[in-house]
Amino acid sequence: MREKAVRGIRGAITVEQNHGHEIVSATRELLGALAKANDVAIPDICSVIFSVTNDLNAQFPAVAARELGWLYTPLLCTNEIPVPGSLPKCIRVLLHVNTTKRQDEIVHVYLREAKKLRPDLGLPQEDRYYNSS
Repeated sequence: MREKAVRGIRGAITVEQNHGHEIVSATRELLGALAKANDVAIPDICSVIFSVTNDLNAQFPAVAARELGWLYTPLLCTNEIPVPGSLPKCIRVLLHVNTTKRQDEIVHVYLREAKKLRPDLGLPQEDRYYNSS
């Protein structure tokens, strides 16, 4: 059996409107997809960094993690650098998790318009993980 190591898992999702309920709902969707695709258990999450574009300020995305039961996980919310022409209304996440997976076995998940951010990560595979029940 492999030793556990801390790995980073990336993901992003977009929302239609700057509404608190929409930010929380989308973030819950993204976190659920990331956890499912990577077999992440809450005790294995070291910390989470959320970033949002400057056009999203109605709610902290970390609220979604707390609603999912991530009560003792350190969470941080920040703003994304406002690069001209970058994807608007986007929530990004970086999970740090303890896992036995190798770096190349980690599944990064990009949903909705955020799929444009990382087309090199094999979107059909991510969709398979996300859409499977």
